[in-house]
Amino acid sequence: MTGNHETIAAISTAMNNSGIGIIRISGDRAFDIIKKIFRPADPEKDLDQVKSHSVHYGTIVDQDQVLDEVLVLIMRGPHTYTREDTVEIDTHGGMFVIRQVLECVLRAGARAAEPGEFTKRAFLNGRIDLTQAEAVIDLINAENQYALKSAVTQLKGSVSAKIREQRALLLEQIAYIEAALDDPEHIEMEGYGKVLYPKLEEVCRCVEDLIRSADDGRIIKEGIRTVILGKPNVGKSSLLNALVGSDRAIVTQIPGTTRDALEESIRLKDVTLNIIDTAGIRNTEDVIEKIGVDKARDYAAEADLIVWMIDSSGPLDENDIEAARIAAGRKTIILLNKQDLPGVTDKDLLLRELPEDIARQMAQVPVIGISALKESGLEEFGNCVCHMFYNKDIDFNDQVYITNIRQKEALIEARESLSRAMESIQNQMPEDFFTIDLMDAYSLLGNVIGESVEDDLADEIFAKFCMGK
Repeated sequence: MTGNHETIAAISTAMNNSGIGIIRISGDRAFDIIKKIFRPADPEKDLDQVKSHSVHYGTIVDQDQVLDEVLVLIMRGPHTYTREDTVEIDTHGGMFVIRQVLECVLRAGARAAEPGEFTKRAFLNGRIDLTQAEAVIDLINAENQYALKSAVTQLKGSVSAKIREQRALLLEQIAYIEAALDDPEHIEMEGYGKVLYPKLEEVCRCVEDLIRSADDGRIIKEGIRTVILGKPNVGKSSLLNALVGSDRAIVTQIPGTTRDALEESIRLKDVTLNIIDTAGIRNTEDVIEKIGVDKARDYAAEADLIVWMIDSSGPLDENDIEAARIAAGRKTIILLNKQDLPGVTDKDLLLRELPEDIARQMAQVPVIGISALKESGLEEFGNCVCHMFYNKDIDFNDQVYITNIRQKEALIEARESLSRAMESIQNQMPEDFFTIDLMDAYSLLGNVIGESVEDDLADEIFAKFCMGK
């Protein structure tokens, strides 16, 4: 347990009018506080004697004034979210009455909780580790089905299990080396490097897999960075408006209307697209438009997905080819727009018109005919995006995704320590050299799950949580 005997309280539901509002109280004095302000409908009921995880009807009273009819949930530690004695008060959902009840709780002896303090106590009291705590906020912020599944899997301890398994393997090797160094007469170390090396390779492979999963994990959590690329007037802004469902971008027949990037986040099928509509790719003497074109190139270089749009009602020109050059070699979907007009350019003609080196790179790129104006072909586009990024059934019970940059950085540092240990073995260094780097790797893996995290880092992590969680 934390040893922090302060009892905290906060509103745990959204800060607006609703059917029900919940106030959570956690700490050693939670039951004493609720007994001061709660009047059960049954006057004979003694809250000290009721069963844990039971619900009781009555009223909240402040100096003989009834504030609200409520339901009170009594939950005894350690079988609670924080592992402390916990009370939840279910009030009617008007913000005024919720605040009145919270103020009554605070006057009765509780302290207002800080953001994320309930989850922080769950972590400090050993109910969850740091990866599970971070999964809580991922769960709250999930915007698509994949992000939700990933967060739930991490909350169940999928990352923790992988990390603990590798730490146990390292600890076993460290303990053997230390014991051998202390008692060389009875514990043989001759040739132990050859035994240790493949075991470290196994740990390193697991850490590498987790690091590699971080790119997919970022896409699952944050969405796909998507750049709409093409020459002026091919329909990029019309596509953005169609996907967003509103006139987000200005659409005119004047080339170069879009000069700065427009960014929108949308949900398409079960994925999130963070879409950037860029300035049309063309040679221009307009200084401001040229800056927009340069920014379009920069955005494309950082994109997870490029949507290259072509006006299928007209022939390709040098600006189309320049856009193709930017997209070549990157994850791309080609949209042949303006299918509502008589067609001139199709996939076969497109590949024939492109320079040979670019055509080879574009040969396997998906090509979809759409009309952004008529909003046709968008479903096929959505299916293509899902297939491109999730082209296999994702089983979150088996696959673990790192979705947190803090975790990824700790894993990278752990991998470097493991690499140094393996290099020491290859160079036939003394065994005590191994243990320095192995202990570093063990400690860094511990940072991932919060076994040796500094207080200021924990404070920073939990400060990102919403109030009442």
